[in-house]
Amino acid sequence: MTTSNYKIITKEARKKVLELIYKAQTSHIGSNFSCIDILAVLFEKANLDRDKVILSKGWAAAALYYFLWSKGRITEKELDSYCMPGSKFIGLAEPIIPEIPASGGSMTYGLPFGVGFAIAKKLKKEKGTIYVIESDGGMQGGQTWEAIQIAAHHKLKNLVLIIDDNSLQAMGPTKEVLGVHPLDNKLKAFGWEVKNINGHNFSQIEMALQRVQGKLKKPLAIIAKTIKGKGVSFMENENIYHYKNLSKQEYLKALKELKNG
Repeated sequence: MTTSNYKIITKEARKKVLELIYKAQTSHIGSNFSCIDILAVLFEKANLDRDKVILSKGWAAAALYYFLWSKGRITEKELDSYCMPGSKFIGLAEPIIPEIPASGGSMTYGLPFGVGFAIAKKLKKEKGTIYVIESDGGMQGGQTWEAIQIAAHHKLKNLVLIIDDNSLQAMGPTKEVLGVHPLDNKLKAFGWEVKNINGHNFSQIEMALQRVQGKLKKPLAIIAKTIKGKGVSFMENENIYHYKNLSKQEYLKALKELKNG
């Protein structure tokens, strides 16, 4: 897959996610946009019949649903039902289909789920990788670090933690809320292999994920530096778009940028 291909894929993803969130008048557009480039590469490389993808930052559910739709795992009708009355496709990732194996959105549960799935695969000698997408804010939780220790102890080389490090969380800059940086040194000290990348550089994302192909001897953490609201200039690094819904004017302005970008 070339960079040009990925740019087309992620442009369409952002346009659709923007539409879904605006139509439903929900929030978290910034958090969705920061991880779309990561999800695009991950869903291109992962084998959904063998691997598991856990969106611990479950408030980016609209982006997750989009890529599940792109891979034929949900219908267009289900995608378009996002946060509509009676829909099971709500604004937080829930295990409503096999391809969403664990709930996300309640902070710090994703990696403990992932460790459990990875241990089960190891015991059963099953092929496949467990991918967990966590936020930098989610790296502040105590049970996240308990899971990190357990994963290292069991040498879970079938476990990949992808940290969407956009430097912002609900109440402000991550470093001001509870500074957990530098994460790479901490994760290495806990016995993990660590790779720092630009989370919007498709080649770097691909190369980091390729390390899984029989080369790991321990769990892998990919720290992906990202921009909250990536792709729309007035949303980028603006934490108000963590919770704010979109006005019609904002929606049309953002859509115009995405179409012309």
